[in-house]
Amino acid sequence: MPAFAFARIPRIILWTLAVILLLALLGLWRVWLSSRPDGAAAPAPLVRVAEVRPIEVPEVVNLTGAIAARDEAAISAEGEGGRVAGLYAEVGDRVKAGAVLARLDTSLVAPQVASLEASLEESKANAAVAEADYRRAQAVAASGALSAQEIERRGAAAVAAASKVKVVTAQLTEARERLRRTEVRAPFDGIVLTRSAEVGQLAGPGGAPIFRLGRAGAIEMRGNVAERDLPRLAPGQGARVRVTGVAEPFTGRVRLIGAVIDPQTRLGSVRIDLEPHPDLRPGAFARGEIDTGTRRAPVLPQTAVLSDAGGNYVLLAGAGDKVERRAVTLGGVREDGVVVASGLTGGERVVVLAGPYLRVGEPVRVSR
Repeated sequence: MPAFAFARIPRIILWTLAVILLLALLGLWRVWLSSRPDGAAAPAPLVRVAEVRPIEVPEVVNLTGAIAARDEAAISAEGEGGRVAGLYAEVGDRVKAGAVLARLDTSLVAPQVASLEASLEESKANAAVAEADYRRAQAVAASGALSAQEIERRGAAAVAAASKVKVVTAQLTEARERLRRTEVRAPFDGIVLTRSAEVGQLAGPGGAPIFRLGRAGAIEMRGNVAERDLPRLAPGQGARVRVTGVAEPFTGRVRLIGAVIDPQTRLGSVRIDLEPHPDLRPGAFARGEIDTGTRRAPVLPQTAVLSDAGGNYVLLAGAGDKVERRAVTLGGVREDGVVVASGLTGGERVVVLAGPYLRVGEPVRVSR
């Protein structure tokens, strides 16, 4: 047929003829394989298997959270408040109980204290004079030099003067307490976690705290745990906590388990006591592992566990070295493999490699 005749044939027909030719060649190849003189078929796939042997594995509950001071106090201005006149502590400073952290403006309270102190001295002097007059009047009462009415008047004046001293003393005590409250002091030994005020800013009992202070020597991890894991936890269980940038974990113990579960996230709260360390800074992100005991379970290489729409499964070299599928439930990941919680009892031969390329029921050759 001339070359120009092929150009007139539609391209779809040419592709169809090519496919038919390819299928014919494939069929001839399979016939040739089946009719070889030695009668040998294509060899079955060679796979490596691992025999399932349950071992003692620790049960661990994982959680995430943050490092925090165990006891925190929000420190605000007391009384009427005022304008911040001085700040004497920075974030990260360690302070002693009673140390002055900030001072408010005293331009109104200090003069009142000075005025009342002077008034108290005056009242005490007047009370002393009145008491002396009354005693002199009592001394001459028998001689009749003073009338009974005058003696009573002087006695009443002495009582009034003494009462005046008590009133001024109470007023002075109140003014001094107001002056004392212009100094914001640390309630206990601790570390300054935050400072939200600046010099010149107004501070009062109804505003934001000036400082947040964490008690010294007590630090913890506050984490969240899945609802299903809470029944496995108890106070006193050992835990390991890791923070970003630190290679070695910090050891601790469960101190508190929350009594409620968040209805939105279905998470419960857990607090883990930790030993103080310079790398444990409040607010740092942390990951925790709580040891809840041990159990016997198989541990398989990660390459042996497959998954699809039906869930996790493994392939076994079953009876007659034919591939079988077995659904499994995973119980966690370790450095040496995956823990299988259920689905395997022991003695099964699990295909370690080449699982995605095998079909259920296909014969295989097991690597010895």
